Amino acid sequence: MASEIEIAAHTASRTTVFRFAANPRILVIDYASLREQGQTLNRIAAFFEKAGLPHDRVLDTAALNTAIAQAGETVESYYYGHDYGVRDLAQFFAAADRDGIRLGEDEERLRVLLHQEALADGARPGAVISLSQTSPDGVDAFTRRVILRHELSHGEFFTNPAYADFVRRFWADALSPDQRAAFRRFLGRLGYDPGIEELMLNEMQAFLMFTPDQRYFTPGWIGAGPAELAALRRRFLATMPTGWLRDTAGAPLPRHRRQRSVTTRTAWADRVAGRRARKAVRSAPRYGAAGSVSGRGCTNNGSCAAMATTRSVPGSVAVPS
Repeated sequence: MASEIEIAAHTASRTTVFRFAANPRILVIDYASLREQGQTLNRIAAFFEKAGLPHDRVLDTAALNTAIAQAGETVESYYYGHDYGVRDLAQFFAAADRDGIRLGEDEERLRVLLHQEALADGARPGAVISLSQTSPDGVDAFTRRVILRHELSHGEFFTNPAYADFVRRFWADALSPDQRAAFRRFLGRLGYDPGIEELMLNEMQAFLMFTPDQRYFTPGWIGAGPAELAALRRRFLATMPTGWLRDTAGAPLPRHRRQRSVTTRTAWADRVAGRRARKAVRSAPRYGAAGSVSGRGCTNNGSCAAMATTRSVPGSVAVPS
């Protein structure tokens, strides 16, 4: 098992898979690089979330590369964090097989991992969230912690029906039509498909409550003032179900050994803040939740199963293949 603090502090030269201690139904994949994360998950993001792309068929590699280029992005920057319910992942792999799409090695390793964790058929509740190790081209240590907090909230949404139902009610009843429209516009500028209601309300809760840095979310981006945003957060917290995620709301991010300068910006923050014009606004990352740690890593030339007996990380237990 691994806590948010342990996952945030984890460093490695190869990809590692954790189960989150507070909610073991959430798998956290800590990718060795943004490139490996993108090669594994960008096609899934296009299938489920990206605006202007088909959601009824899986893109082949040429079409995916075109979509990424037309968005002004790269494999690394298409998303900086990912989150999916295991039922959605089962749907994606079934659609890829149906459409005769040849998936890449990294995508097939994800399929193997889901089989190893008995999640491949989507019958059991579960979620997969991801983040990457720090890199000079977009993810520093602070950004990594923000991404993890954000993505963990998505993991809870996918695995806790009571929380998901609460978020749906808050979206429908607590937000006014103008506030919902403002969130749609904000998320649409980030490249999400505003026509997918479940996606909108899931992202709303993550940005509103679990993206604790003004470089990534400010009231002005939804046309609100500080007082209105504070009131929305109080309203959300007042009736939010009890549990680890409620305890996390408003809590400080896990500490890092090195102090962050207040003037530090990252590529991801620049995008969310709109400081790179249209390209910047389209590529905000997404964030996740907690469970137990498998301690398994997936190398570029070996399977997850092969890694299970050769490596573990502090606070983790190797899951037999």
